[in-house]
Amino acid sequence: MNANFFGQIAQLNITGNLLLTIAPTEGNSFIVSVMLQNETCTDKAKDIIPPFTLRGTAEELDMGFIERITRPMQTVSGLLDNMESFMKQLEEARLRSSMEKEKTDKEKLEKEAREKKYHNAMLKADTFEKGQRYKDAWTALPKTADYPEYAEIIRKRQDDFARHFAPDLFNAEQTPQEIEPEIQE
Repeated sequence: MNANFFGQIAQLNITGNLLLTIAPTEGNSFIVSVMLQNETCTDKAKDIIPPFTLRGTAEELDMGFIERITRPMQTVSGLLDNMESFMKQLEEARLRSSMEKEKTDKEKLEKEAREKKYHNAMLKADTFEKGQRYKDAWTALPKTADYPEYAEIIRKRQDDFARHFAPDLFNAEQTPQEIEPEIQE
């Protein structure tokens, strides 16, 4: 026996997985259900495509199975490919839409405004630092909760400023400062 079944299936030129269910029935006949699944298609409508079903004896199915499934399977394959292509084009259209562009532009402007606010606060802290107003410089720094991406930089600057107005009493490297007696008049 030399069957060319898989060669004929390959000639169908379909995209996806071909699922065959073969169920024997009474009288030496079979019910064959053929379904094409294409997992690359993201459209949920693909799930309502019913399987193609044939009924016949072994001899009848041997003689005409491929001829009977060729057109329906190629049609389903093309439909699934078109569905996926449509979904990709739909996504591309959405991204290019003016609403989406406005949203992207708005997000960009918000980000730029946020960055500007951060840099202005840092410049203000620098100005206070130059005037040796370390408490004011510490206060002028942006909050780490508002700028988590700069938290390390902000904390380092806070520590630098805090050393000038709130020395660490437990740090052995610092020398105690002499306390000047208050002059009473």
